[in-house]
Amino acid sequence: MITLTKDDEPADLDGITHMSIGVSWDPTAGSSGGVLGKVRRKMGTDLDLIAIALQGSDPVRLAGLDSLDPLGNGALLHTGDNQTGRGEGDDETVTVEFGRIPPNITAIAFVASAFKRGSSFQKARNVSFKVYDATGGDIQQVADIWPSLMTNDNSCAIAKAFRAGNSWKLQVVNKTGKVKQGDELSLMRFAATA
Repeated sequence: MITLTKDDEPADLDGITHMSIGVSWDPTAGSSGGVLGKVRRKMGTDLDLIAIALQGSDPVRLAGLDSLDPLGNGALLHTGDNQTGRGEGDDETVTVEFGRIPPNITAIAFVASAFKRGSSFQKARNVSFKVYDATGGDIQQVADIWPSLMTNDNSCAIAKAFRAGNSWKLQVVNKTGKVKQGDELSLMRFAATA
């Protein structure tokens, strides 16, 4: 297994027909102890993993939030919203089946956001992004991505999968920005510039 960084060359995805990216985090009470800290830990921290399908530089579909199968054919699937970060394993996952992605889709951007009021990257611990090869139904973690989340921004473009001839590559982006909660157009514009 490798750790991918922004400084690395794009990783070849040759031979990978199904790829998953998962995010996991643990809620924290920050500097709050006592009863207030327990309440904050119980409420959790809401991070969102979102995948945006791009046609050139134009965002055309979004997987995440309320849209779990935006292409309608199972090629880009989101597991659903985890609003607390509690539980084992990945809290949210997006799976891509490259062979079923329509030819007009040239890239897929993966963005993590902390939209909900009171949520932020600083209020989540142990945030990790994992890349899995799910080809043949046997899911194996092949890489970690550890972007910098020490920011006052509420969104981070983590990585982008893009077409390279007849194959796909994965590039770590690690770009942060502010996106207004509920503003899907702003989120899609942010992903398109990553």
